[in-house]
Amino acid sequence: MPVNGSRRRVLSTAALTLALSALVLTQSAYAAKPVGSGKGATTDERGGGDETGIYAAAKVQYSGAVTKDGSAGNVTSSDVNWDPPPCWYAPYLGAKDFKKKMSKDIEDVKSTPGMTGHAGAAVGEMQRHYEDEYGWTDTPGYKDYNVEKDGEGMFWAGVENPNEPDYLKRTSCSDLPFWVDNGEPPPPQYEEAITPEMLAALAYQHMELPDTKVTLAPNGNTKVNLPTWAWLDDAVFDEVQATAAINVPGFNIQATTTATPKSLTLDPGTEDATTIPADGECPIVDGKIGEPYAKGKSKETPPCGIIYRRSSNGGTFPLKAQLTWEISWTGTGQAGAVNMPDGTIEAVQNVTVEEIQSINR
Repeated sequence: MPVNGSRRRVLSTAALTLALSALVLTQSAYAAKPVGSGKGATTDERGGGDETGIYAAAKVQYSGAVTKDGSAGNVTSSDVNWDPPPCWYAPYLGAKDFKKKMSKDIEDVKSTPGMTGHAGAAVGEMQRHYEDEYGWTDTPGYKDYNVEKDGEGMFWAGVENPNEPDYLKRTSCSDLPFWVDNGEPPPPQYEEAITPEMLAALAYQHMELPDTKVTLAPNGNTKVNLPTWAWLDDAVFDEVQATAAINVPGFNIQATTTATPKSLTLDPGTEDATTIPADGECPIVDGKIGEPYAKGKSKETPPCGIIYRRSSNGGTFPLKAQLTWEISWTGTGQAGAVNMPDGTIEAVQNVTVEEIQSINR
C-alpha cells in the first residue's frame, strides 16, 4: 500500500542504505558481467566498473593510446586539483531485463535468514518502488518495472571508477536505478550522469604516452664543465589520442582526448649543475625540442642541456626529464576542441660525470 510523501521522505535515506546494503552483502547484485538481451548494456573488459561495484552499467569502451588492462595511464595532470570522475550513472538494462534481474535479487535477499526488521522493511519498500508505482522520496515510482516501455528507454545505475582510491568517493553514486527514455537526458538531479566531458576525463586518465627518452651527447658519460647536449627524437612529437565511448541502444556518446608535446624540463639530479635554459625548461622551437649534437659543436652552447660542475665520484646522477603535453578534447555535441590541464610524464636516466684529466709534463 502506498505511503504518503512525508512518510517516504522519512524512510528514504535509512531505507535506501539498508536496502542496498542487504543486496550487496548477500551477493554482488550488479557485478560487472555481460547483461541483457539486446536491450541491455554492452560490456568491455576495461574500465567503467568492476566486480566490487554496487552496480555495473554500460561499461566505457576505450581505444587508441590507452592502457590494455584498464589501469591508469602514465600521464600526471599538472593541476593538482583536477581529478577524473570517481563514479557516474550510465545506462544499465532495458525494462524486461531489469525486472528479471532485480526481482530475482530482491527475492534472494528476502529469503536470506535473519532478513527481518528494518532491513527487511527497506527491501520491501524498494520492491514496491519498482512494482507499485509510488516514488522513493520525490522520485516517481514505476509500475511493474516499466515493462510497458521496454525498448523505449533504459534503467540507469551507478558505476564505480575502479581507479579511484577514495572508497567514499568511488561508492558515492549509490542512488537506486532510475529510468531514462531514449533520446532524453537523465533527470537533472543526477549530476553524475555520464557526459562527453566525463568520458574525456576518463580517456585522459587511461592515456598512455610514449616514454620520455632524452638523447644526450656525450651519451651517459660526460665531463665536468663540459656542456651536455639534450634533445628529443622527432617521433615523440606525434599527437597521441585516446577515445572513451558508451554505445548502447538509444544512447551513444564519445570523447577523444588529444595530447601534443609542449616542453621538456630537465632536473640534473644535483645542485652542482647549470641547466640550459636556466630554468631547465626547453620549449618547442621550429617543431623540435633541443638540437642534436654534431661534430664541431663542442665549444658551442646547446639550446637545451646541462653543465655539471662536479663529478659523480664513481656513481651517477639521476637526470630527470619531464615532458609536458598540451591536452584537449572533442566529443559528442562539442563544436570545437576544449582545453584540459596539461599532462606530464617523467623519466630518469643515470648520468656519469667524470673529471677532465690533464697531463703535467
